[in-house]
Amino acid sequence: MKLKGHQIIIFGLPRFDSPIESTNYTTAKLLARENQVYYIENPFTLRDFFRLRKTPEYQLRKEHFSLTGHSLIETDIPNLKVIIPPILLSVNFLPENGLFRAALKFNEFLIRRKLKSILKAYKIRDYIFINSFNFHYPTLTDGLTPRLKVYHCLDPMVLPFNRRHGVVSEDILVKQSDVVICSSKQLYEEKKKQNPYSYFVANAADLGHSSKALNPDLPVYPAIAALKKPVIGYLGAIERRMDYDLLQKVILANPDKSFVFVGPVSREFVPDWFFTAENVHFPGSIDYDNMPAVIKGFDVALIPFKKDEVSSSIFPLKLFEYMGAGKPVVAIDFNPDLKEFTKGAVTFCDNAEGFSNAINTALQTDNADQRKTRVTIAAENTWENRVDAIADIIHYHLVQVIQP
Repeated sequence: MKLKGHQIIIFGLPRFDSPIESTNYTTAKLLARENQVYYIENPFTLRDFFRLRKTPEYQLRKEHFSLTGHSLIETDIPNLKVIIPPILLSVNFLPENGLFRAALKFNEFLIRRKLKSILKAYKIRDYIFINSFNFHYPTLTDGLTPRLKVYHCLDPMVLPFNRRHGVVSEDILVKQSDVVICSSKQLYEEKKKQNPYSYFVANAADLGHSSKALNPDLPVYPAIAALKKPVIGYLGAIERRMDYDLLQKVILANPDKSFVFVGPVSREFVPDWFFTAENVHFPGSIDYDNMPAVIKGFDVALIPFKKDEVSSSIFPLKLFEYMGAGKPVVAIDFNPDLKEFTKGAVTFCDNAEGFSNAINTALQTDNADQRKTRVTIAAENTWENRVDAIADIIHYHLVQVIQP
């Protein structure tokens, strides 16, 4: 990593103690190998306060919400501290107009005031500011003086909550940033029209974690071990991106197999049929620590995202998590970029018949050499390598662009 000895502030969307591993916090942890990093997590709003005030999540933070205080939450990484923003107004329900933008600027003022207090208390100067996909606060750095402003764009704008104001906000953020780093080629092609200093750095996987599935002594997660073999599995959020029409055809064509979907379920997107099918199982969410034990129980791993304009810019983390565990992967051909990174080791399909055939072929032909190949490819796509690439881009702009 060329970027060393810097002070970096990362404003992320996920909270630091989220049970699901995130690109945002993983980036913070890895940049902290060589730099002092301060991670600002997504703020609580008044709505969050009333909903979560009795939870451990709130209790952990209650002493750190002060508007002018400068207490930090320590982590198990010496160079990584967490900043808890003050509680903000709930404003997303407002329509996109001047009133909303004024309320948003007030919220940004509150975060900025807290941040200025911390900058002064810890003598943080000449720092790099990275907005890690928290496009909800596009002008937070107004009135601050970071040495470099970076926007890390990780996904297309899909959810109605995000699209309500996010399209306008992200447009502002992209144009005002010194550097934009995108997780897919399609996002890169979009953003470089707004900011010429845009780059593509793909998502990756925590190979050190997912490869625990290769340990012969690791027991399979109980809910998976109880299923009839073979087990065809998916790990992740079960929501709008899934191609349920294709999956239904595949499941009906393979009544001898157990299909398991592990993760939080957005029932409004899942057809009722899936909840009554005898060979379909929904064990629910799991802790990140259990991910290797879950994947170990899969005979074939799936990425069944529908092929549409939104999914074409998704670079799923689970792709290399599956491969890092040595598992055969069958996916819908939703993002053409993925073929370049998987080097023929993943089967991509465009219809239900091909998807079903690929599952059966994987079950019949999987062997030790193929598993070794998958692990080797996954090792080329680790978070360490990706974050090093991001750090090199930032270093270049600090040295070559700002100081020619």
